[in-house]
Amino acid sequence: MSFRGGHTRGPMDSNYFEKHNDELVDGLSSKVAALKRVTIAIGDDVREQNRLLNDMDTEFDSSKGLLQTTMRRLGIVSQAGGKNMLCYLILFALFVFFVVYCLAR
Repeated sequence: MSFRGGHTRGPMDSNYFEKHNDELVDGLSSKVAALKRVTIAIGDDVREQNRLLNDMDTEFDSSKGLLQTTMRRLGIVSQAGGKNMLCYLILFALFVFFVVYCLAR
């Protein structure tokens, strides 16, 4: 066979191109496999992060309920005329916070 330029292409040239194409296909296949592994790892990580966020959301909701209950009780104490009691309660809360802070350090 002849093509432009007057060169002939023999069986050696087609084998070379076929081998080169096979090497390129193998390289592309390995890159696709690596990309698939990375994509699966990212998907697993996203699912884990979503689970952690849902758990944190649940914890914050329970903390919100506890805080609302505490604030309602503080309102009841302050309405009952216990101004001194409210001051004692605030001082006690600050003391507990300070103790926890010292223990945490």
